[in-house]
Amino acid sequence: MRERTGRAREQGGARRLGPEDLGAGLGERATLVQFSTAFCQPCRATRRTLAAVADMVGGVAHIEVDAEARLELVRALGVESTPTVFVLDPAGRILRRATGVPRRADVIAALGEAV
Repeated sequence: MRERTGRAREQGGARRLGPEDLGAGLGERATLVQFSTAFCQPCRATRRTLAAVADMVGGVAHIEVDAEARLELVRALGVESTPTVFVLDPAGRILRRATGVPRRADVIAALGEAV
C-alpha cells in the first residue's frame, strides 16, 4: 500500500497514525485519540475522562480531533459516530477502538496493552 502524507497509513498490516495525521505529537507510552463534533454532548464527557486518564498515567497523550474538519481521516478510519476513541501505541499503531463515552476503568485497561 502506498503511503500518503496526512492520511492514516498501513505499515506491517497495522494501521498507524502520526503527528501529521493528528496535528499533535504522540505520547511516549500511548496516545488516546478522540474524534468529536462541536455539538456532541457525549464528546464533552469523553474529553473529561480521557484528559483525566492522560493526566494520571505518565507518558500518555490525549488528542481530540474535530471530525467535521478532518473528513478524509474520518473516512479513512471508518469513524461513523462521535465520540470514537482510538488507543495508539508509541509508534502510532491502533490497538483499540471504541465508540460512546468510555468508563475510566475501561480506558486504563485498554492502555495496559500499549504501555
